[in-house]
Amino acid sequence: MKRSGILNRHLSAGIALLGHTDTVMVCDAGLPIPDGPFVVDLAFTAGVPSFERVLTGLLDELVVERATAAREVSEHNPGATALLDRLFPAPALELVPHEELKTLTAGARLVVRTGEARPYANVLLRCGVPF
Repeated sequence: MKRSGILNRHLSAGIALLGHTDTVMVCDAGLPIPDGPFVVDLAFTAGVPSFERVLTGLLDELVVERATAAREVSEHNPGATALLDRLFPAPALELVPHEELKTLTAGARLVVRTGEARPYANVLLRCGVPF
């Protein structure tokens, strides 16, 4: 058994499948998830695990070239806005309309659903390479 890092076997397997330019959607419990992507549902109860905890844990495991979030996050979820601005300083964060972000989710290789119950706590990560 793994000693540290991400212990969820489904999430570890999903991460291992990722390559350069693949995308990962980290989403709140309410984002509609289309058929297609490999989905790891970590939601346990409202707020657990949090969007922040899952996202920062994934960033310890992944190289991310850029991130995409919904433009509406700044109006409806200041906590998520501050987190995304801290983790992805400009120009690494692109903001698009929420409907477009939902469309982009269908092209993700991996979707990680958190227990986050605040709106617009969603971000699409584009994988990079470590060199």
